[in-house]
Amino acid sequence: DCPGKEGTGGKKRNLTLLRNKLYLGQRRRTEPVVESTTTAGDHGSLRRSQSDRTEYSQKLQEKMAPQAVSSTPATPLQEEEEEEEVRRRMMARRVKIIAELLQTEKDYISDLDLCIKEVIQPLRNLQIARFDVDGLFSNVELVHQLSAKLLSLLEEATTDVEPPMQIIGEVFLQIKGPLEDTYKIYCYHHDDAHTMLEYYEKDEELKQHLRDCVQSLK
Repeated sequence: DCPGKEGTGGKKRNLTLLRNKLYLGQRRRTEPVVESTTTAGDHGSLRRSQSDRTEYSQKLQEKMAPQAVSSTPATPLQEEEEEEEVRRRMMARRVKIIAELLQTEKDYISDLDLCIKEVIQPLRNLQIARFDVDGLFSNVELVHQLSAKLLSLLEEATTDVEPPMQIIGEVFLQIKGPLEDTYKIYCYHHDDAHTMLEYYEKDEELKQHLRDCVQSLK
């Protein structure tokens, strides 16, 4: 009811409204600045992230492809030494392969020797009418002879001959025809011999003879 008090209350309300307007106005002015600053910061972070990824990718490629990294070029002397080392290793490997070939052929001939002496010849000596020894073992004896010839030629080409001069390819070319003719017969009769062996194993008497031969081999 007091005019003085009412005027004072109106001033307070006006002051409050003025403060609110000033606060809202300040927010309008600062929000774009803050947004712009934040956006600029985001772009800056993005640029740094892309740069890091590019650097990491480059380092990864360098690790995966070390030959791409620049290095000091080899001198002619170094290149010659490296080539000589490669030739030396290849020659050493070739010598081992030839030695293994010779040893394998020797072992094969030894097995054929045992087969002929301890199996084929004793079965032939039995002279059993229903036992076809030649049909069962085909031309194994001819295979043995040809293998012995091959070994002899290989030894001739490698004994007391320097490794670079050991030309064994010519040996196989020389004996190519006889090898084909001999093993063609052996392979042709292989299935028939296998069927014949299965039939003989059903006959107890013949089966016992085969067991005796196997026991002599042991």
